[in-house]
Formats: sequence, C-alpha cells, structure tokens
Amino acid sequence: MHFETYPFEKLNNLLETIVPTPDYRPLSLTIGEPQFETPQFILDALNDHATLLNKYPKTAGEAVLREGMLTYLKQRFGLSLDNTQIIPTFGTREVLFNFPQFLLHDVESPLMVFPNPFYQIYEGAAKASRADVVYLNLNEEGGFVPQADALDLAEANLVILNSPNNPTSATMSMAQMKEWVALALEYDFVLLNDECYADLYLDTPVPSLLNASIEAGNLSFKNVLVINSISKRSSAPGLRSGFIAGDAAILKEYMVYRTYVGCASPLPLQYAAAVAWADQEHVEGFRAKYRENFEIAREILGVEPPEATFYIWLKVDDEIDFTQKLYERYNLKVIPGSFLGREGEGRGYVRLALVYEAEKTREALERIAAMLNEQ
Repeated sequence: MHFETYPFEKLNNLLETIVPTPDYRPLSLTIGEPQFETPQFILDALNDHATLLNKYPKTAGEAVLREGMLTYLKQRFGLSLDNTQIIPTFGTREVLFNFPQFLLHDVESPLMVFPNPFYQIYEGAAKASRADVVYLNLNEEGGFVPQADALDLAEANLVILNSPNNPTSATMSMAQMKEWVALALEYDFVLLNDECYADLYLDTPVPSLLNASIEAGNLSFKNVLVINSISKRSSAPGLRSGFIAGDAAILKEYMVYRTYVGCASPLPLQYAAAVAWADQEHVEGFRAKYRENFEIAREILGVEPPEATFYIWLKVDDEIDFTQKLYERYNLKVIPGSFLGREGEGRGYVRLALVYEAEKTREALERIAAMLNEQ
C-alpha cells in the first residue's frame, strides 16, 4: 500500500534548494490554521477543568460536550438532534480517516467517491480501506461544485462531499445538496459532508447537508452524515474537537468501532470545547476578520470573495513556477493546486489561506500582486 506524500512535504521538497531573498520577512499562506488568539472564555474553561487529567475520558464523550454540540446544531442550523444522532470526535481528521475503514471493512470491492482536488485525508482513507476511487472533478466550468449527473453511482459505497470546499472555496446550494441526498437514497450509498468551514461564511449563513436532508423529506437522515470541527470557527485547532452527526443506525455501529480506536478527547479539552460549541457570538468576530481579509484581496488582487472559507483559489499560468519564484523573490510560500489534486485537476492554481490579521494579509497579498505583474 502506497500513501502519497502530504502536500506540505511536497512543498518543502519543491523549495528545498531555493534561497529566498532576505529583503522580505518570511510569510506563509499555506496551512489552513487560524492565526488568531483563542477566545479567553474557552481558555478559562480549559484551565478550570485541568485537574480532570487524572481521569480517563469516555469514548462517547461527556454529557456536557454532547449538549454543547447539540446546542450548536440547534442555534446555528435549526436542527433538533438527540444523543443517538451525534458522536464527539477528536477533531475531524481522525474520523475522516477511520470512518471509511469502519464502513467498508467487510465490503468486498469498496468504492469511494470524493472531490478532486481534495483534502488529502480522503485519499489516505481510501487507500487504508482498499477502496477504488471515483473523482468528482472540481473545475471552473462547473463552478467548482461536484457534478453528479456525469457519474454512475450505482456501485458507490461512500461519497464524501466538502462544502464549503477546501481548496476551491466553492459552496454548494441547498438545491445541489438535496440532489445528492436523493442520490444517496436512490443508490443506497452513505453520503458524508465535511462541513468544517460552514461557520466561516462572509454574509449569508450556509446550510448543512442535514438541512438539505430534511428539505428532501429524509427526516431520519438515512444514509446522510456530516462532520464539523471547532478548529476554524473558534480559532482553536489545538482543542481537537469535532463531531459526526446524522444517521443514528450507522452511528450506533460506528460507536462500537470507536471504542477500539482509543481517540477519546481529554476531559479538560471536552469542557473547553463544550462552551465553545454552545456559544455562537464569538464566531462573528472571526468572520469579521476574514471579511476584512477578503476585502483586502479584492482591492489588491481583484478577486471576488467566496461565500465561505478563508481560501482564495488563485488562477496562475504555471503553479509550480509561480510558487518557486514567489518564494525566491518575495519570501512567501503558497500551495500549488496540483499538489492537492490528481489527474491534472488543480493545475494552474495556487491556494492562499488568509489566516492572518489584516496587516500581515495585506503584506502577503501585495507580494503576490507584484509576482503576478512579473508574469
């Protein structure tokens, strides 16, 4: 089994022989990690429960964490779920990797379907699950939204969507998500949406796939699941708090599997995450920062802000050449789109993560504008 090198390691290899100019301070727009301070009330909850490190955490998560997550789903999406329809997870990367293995472990010839380009953990999960892969190619012609009509989904076991999307920043409409729910029921595959950027909308709140499931008449969320994470919305990636929610029948069996995985969140982190999930007000402060960053990008690069995320999917002539010269001449790192895709998808783009305060964002984007002017 061969696992692909992660994009950031590929970037290091690409740039390892290049000596960047000392005329600029080093900056990087590569990693989707918010660079803002975690809100104090979350830190206080962590400190207040630090003594609970002397206890083993439950795989199912503490009641206070589940309640915080259910409160979030009610307040943010108007969803009234119960404890059978949600499982707290140690962030979402682990669930994206191990859920496919759980779901497909007894399938003779499993087939996974996911967007291309993509968050690389999807591919790693497919390899670990021995699954064949069909790509949902994301391109400009299709608005960077996965198109189902070009695919035969009859053999699919698991379809992963990612809206709002990393890396393209495209967001699926309610109507588009409803189409996918209908397909999941028609062809009896599990449909999972990665919604880690759902709270980073700029103006209008974006819906969850669970909202689309209800709109499609699938009130029990049969075959439909979503995952979400606190990392982006609360600028707290170190809390490693996420959840998977939806189809109770699938989650019941997945919960049994998780008792073997051993990735329960430490109790102090659970209490800190609980207050973060239950509070929606602090997230608006971060959305305001991303709005400001995108306005700077509009001013400097002439790009229109997306509906959600903190990414710009920037079109360039040659993403490899652009990345190398940008680093050499302006001491700024970006991710080539081809490192995030397969079969040629992502070529001709670079991904910019606008995760800094406005001043540093402006500095970085001005360097990119200068580089574009040199092309």
